[in-house]
Amino acid sequence: MAENNLSLGMANLDAFAQALIDLAEHDRDLLVVTSDSRGSGRVTPFAERFPEQVVELGIAEQNLVGVSAGLASVGKKVFVVSPACFLTARSLEQIKNDVAYSDQPVKIVGISAGVSYGALGATHFSLHDFAALQAIHNIDIVAPADNFETRSAIFQAARYPRPLYIRFGKKAMPDLHAPGTHFVIGKAIQLTKRREAYDVALIATGESVAPALLASQILDEGGITCCVLSLHTIRPFDEEAVKEAAFRSKVVMTVEEHSINGGLGSRVASCLMQAGIFRRLRIVGIPDEHIVTGSQAEIFDHYGLSPQPLSQTALQLLEKGAN
Repeated sequence: MAENNLSLGMANLDAFAQALIDLAEHDRDLLVVTSDSRGSGRVTPFAERFPEQVVELGIAEQNLVGVSAGLASVGKKVFVVSPACFLTARSLEQIKNDVAYSDQPVKIVGISAGVSYGALGATHFSLHDFAALQAIHNIDIVAPADNFETRSAIFQAARYPRPLYIRFGKKAMPDLHAPGTHFVIGKAIQLTKRREAYDVALIATGESVAPALLASQILDEGGITCCVLSLHTIRPFDEEAVKEAAFRSKVVMTVEEHSINGGLGSRVASCLMQAGIFRRLRIVGIPDEHIVTGSQAEIFDHYGLSPQPLSQTALQLLEKGAN
């Protein structure tokens, strides 16, 4: 089953860039601060339209975050735009001290996250960002799944009172939500029909939500019922939604474009274990090894993050759970 079973939107980065333009039309305090990343961050049209609301720091990510914290401290609504791999590694100290410790409501936007950079390889992959930032107090973490979640997250981020990290990939994303869906930072969204019980709970975040939903459709054709959660916010973590999905399901799978260590899966496992909800659990992500190089699609296929292998993993988990 391919992604053309869902209507295809634009890349989330493009939805992000358009939302910034719409916000800046009515807010002169909104600033975009970049590290020579206008093109890759899709904010060139913003810069052309609002040249006085862009600050260019060049390839100096540590200064990027420090300057942004200073701008936020005088009331500016700052969106930092830089590749996630560098932003959450090279400037991690500035995120910790200048933003989180100093309680500055900077919006840190990590672009081309996960394995989006493809052939550029492991140096440009961002598979650590959830883990690193979850270990820092006072910064919330959002990974939108589609254009609707992206636009909603950015509009809420503009008035969000806390430090916030927002993660985006590069590819065009399918539309996952029905009209009238309500989005709130910190509240998961269930994408499948509500039932009293399910065979499988699929809990995913960011660009991994679409293949998880498509895997549920494959499983549904075989009579396997699924609860699919778009857990777009890693912090604050929607424990109640996760616990309810697991409680109503026989097995639980988490799906993420991140290391299997310290990301969504680890957070879900901790939540369920501490709540005393014991289900057979599989964390599907990037394993703890040297990562292969290839396109995002090729890497997803290799590590079982595509719809067909996800559906097979769910069946295997169900079979083990029945033993």
